[in-house]
Amino acid sequence: MIKRWAATLLAVVLLSVVVVVAGFPVFVQPRVDTPRAADAILVVGGDAPEARYLYGLELAHRGWAPHLVLSNPGGQVDQYCAEDGSDFTVECFQPDPPTTRGEARELGRLAAERGWQTVMVVTYTPHVSRARYLMERCFDGEVVMVGVPVDLSVPYWAWMYVYQGAGFVKAFVQRGC
Repeated sequence: MIKRWAATLLAVVLLSVVVVVAGFPVFVQPRVDTPRAADAILVVGGDAPEARYLYGLELAHRGWAPHLVLSNPGGQVDQYCAEDGSDFTVECFQPDPPTTRGEARELGRLAAERGWQTVMVVTYTPHVSRARYLMERCFDGEVVMVGVPVDLSVPYWAWMYVYQGAGFVKAFVQRGC
């Protein structure tokens, strides 16, 4: 009985180590791009969006793009939708569905309508890889992924592994944009 329990515990520990190691370059240290000139900046919504929206505004004020597009699921950031960008336009949209996939679809629609070739997408670090995957499925141009650094607790990082991992599985299963 003890040997069986010990073998099960060892298997769980080894599986956990494999998941953490395999997920590190995807969720903790994803490939992020250096901000550069773009046709637009898209800031995606989600949990605790404040840092993303402020960073998107900062990038727009620095002149990286003439358009700032804010995903605003559920009216989370109405105060930013009224931002007077003087050197750039600001617009908000509610993604349909209210997910990264809905945001990617809207990016594809706006880019096709307006002739955008390069879009900078702002999200937070654990979401960068999955957001890039979805944005590139819906937008034929260049996607510049910018991750806002976050200070997350160990339990939240564990949750991000589960949540973003499940999101990747869902994205792989769902075809098309």
